[in-house]
Amino acid sequence: MNSSVYVHVPFCARRCDYCSFYSTVSGNELKTAYTHAVMAEAACRASEAQGRTVRSIYFGGGTPSQLPVNDIARILESIFMNFSVHHDAEITLEANPDDVSPAFAAALRSVGINRVSMGVQSFHDEVLASINRRHNASEAVSAVENLYNAGIGNISIDLIYGLPQQNLAIFEADIDKAITLPIRHLSSYALSIEEGTPLFLRKQKGKIREASEETFVKMYSMLCDKLDAAGFLHYEISNFCRPGYESYHNGGYWNGRQYVGLGPGAHSYDGVRTRRSNDCNLQFYNRFWTSSRQTDNGKPYEIEELNTMELYDEKIMTRLRCREGLALEELTYEEQRYLLRTAQPYIQSGDLQNDGKRIRLTRKGIFISDAIMAELMWDSNLIL
Repeated sequence: MNSSVYVHVPFCARRCDYCSFYSTVSGNELKTAYTHAVMAEAACRASEAQGRTVRSIYFGGGTPSQLPVNDIARILESIFMNFSVHHDAEITLEANPDDVSPAFAAALRSVGINRVSMGVQSFHDEVLASINRRHNASEAVSAVENLYNAGIGNISIDLIYGLPQQNLAIFEADIDKAITLPIRHLSSYALSIEEGTPLFLRKQKGKIREASEETFVKMYSMLCDKLDAAGFLHYEISNFCRPGYESYHNGGYWNGRQYVGLGPGAHSYDGVRTRRSNDCNLQFYNRFWTSSRQTDNGKPYEIEELNTMELYDEKIMTRLRCREGLALEELTYEEQRYLLRTAQPYIQSGDLQNDGKRIRLTRKGIFISDAIMAELMWDSNLIL
């Protein structure tokens, strides 16, 4: 059986205006303590993956490229020491383009990073400035080239559509530019303006307007068409890759595999029904894992046991995001009856496809996927 390890690196040089993930702009003094804490957590929690082979390790954030390479190496060494890691494991690090100098790229390769995911977001400087990104378009292109030249061939970039200062023509140019680069994977997401972010405050003050639903649809449709024509496989709603370069790590989230999340704010799943969420407080996390782990404030994590209905709903939300869809054999007889009954109108309308073994979204159905998934969720008030 396979497993994955996720490492949350909560450090950023500065926060982007749209970001709602946990991060801090704290200095280097906390990075050393954080590294020791993650290593201690890895050693303590290795038993959770006992009997499993770790096929992927993922450094997410925050901005993992803000962590010194020596600290990345030490964390990796601790994971290899405490977990059974496959010799050809996918080891990903998220990076900001302006961090990826030729020397940094070479250093990442030397410590075992074989996949890098970069938040490019746009190749237009005015768009990047509108969301407070640190890098410019030229730095993004150079970062891809630096990684490729260093021998990291598995490069993924993120693009966001529906950004301030961005129209259909600008996003089309972003896609066209991405296709010319030696990338193997591309993720693209519609801008979501989350409450509490600087972008949300600017929207409230009327300084920016959210893109219309029609614009989002046009941008996404163009994205799918252009990447398909360029030979990219559309294997998940927001993810595209060259054949054979699907993200193994993210596939684990969508397919219910077990994973261990290390670091403040990280999440874990036992592959059955138990979820764990680490507290986001970096100082508390560091103190707990670098001390005797006995504090007056309790433990820096919470445990959640999913019930049968919640497990069913999670399968609807995750499996249907993927090209393969949801295998009916994953469901009980009662759940299959319920799903086929609630899915029937969408099958008839051509938004879902049922081949007798799997339920999948069609290209048409992807555009209303949120509404479809909401309708397929379990309703305990219905009698089959």
